[in-house]
Amino acid sequence: MKQATQSDLLLVAVTLLAAISWMFSKEAIALMPPLFFMGLRFVLAAAFLACIGGRQLRQLTGEHIVRSARVGLVFGLAMLFWVLGLAHSETMGEGAFLTSLGVLLVPIVARVFFAEPMPRSTWLALPVALLGMLLLSLAHGFSISWGQGFYLLAALGLAVFFTLNTRAATLSMRKASTRQAATPLSPVDPLALTIITLTSVGLVALLASLLLESWSSTMVQWSPALFGWLLASALIGTAARFWLQTYAQSLTTQTSGAVMLILEPLWVALFAALWFAETLLVLQWIGCLMIFLALLVNRWQLLRSIMTRRGL
Repeated sequence: MKQATQSDLLLVAVTLLAAISWMFSKEAIALMPPLFFMGLRFVLAAAFLACIGGRQLRQLTGEHIVRSARVGLVFGLAMLFWVLGLAHSETMGEGAFLTSLGVLLVPIVARVFFAEPMPRSTWLALPVALLGMLLLSLAHGFSISWGQGFYLLAALGLAVFFTLNTRAATLSMRKASTRQAATPLSPVDPLALTIITLTSVGLVALLASLLLESWSSTMVQWSPALFGWLLASALIGTAARFWLQTYAQSLTTQTSGAVMLILEPLWVALFAALWFAETLLVLQWIGCLMIFLALLVNRWQLLRSIMTRRGL
């Protein structure tokens, strides 16, 4: 009970850091190529955490490193789509709600890849989410923009990442061979898992940037402002956020952890309105609210249990 409460509170803090990170990232990619920014952001964050997590890294086994790197590669692909969505979209609020569909996809991913039971609420939430996506497409002339497409791909990638990240951070089971019984595989230390994951993301982003972008002086507007946004994104929006998220996920189950993360799009929409004076069309607002309603429907039973646990 105490660990579950701690995890819930930490994940609420994670959603706040994640929402603020959207603002930092939007400012930074206005001054440099988006993939290059993501590569530097995650490499800097990993380097910072490695300075304080050397002991945890030395305790890792080869299998721990492989599992963590696998999580990082999936997360790297998801973040590439996310930053491309941010670069090609004019409304962060809409993008945040589309990306939040990753929470809805978590039970589906867990069902497909790990044969975990999928709650009936997920099936009820899917048509509501599809209606919300339809309304968002109508706001763009009944078409899906490049930004929306990238955000949807990011949502799918984040659902896979969340599932793998939780399984890597908690106790799992493996079979040494077909003739031997299952033996426990110890969980990866949250800080070490975060360092390796962020390093993998940074390397994936830098490789993609090297292949697809130009690093010329005309494409990167080096300035104190850019360094400020880059450091803020790396230290606050990445290092602090993902270490807290990984640690919080190690204290709870995959499903209850995903409940708290549905708060992120609300914070993003609020901060975008305050920071950039961003406004949404009526259809966009309705579509975003339908997606949020789908998230609530998807997690209604768990929300009720959390509220009961809190005495609400």
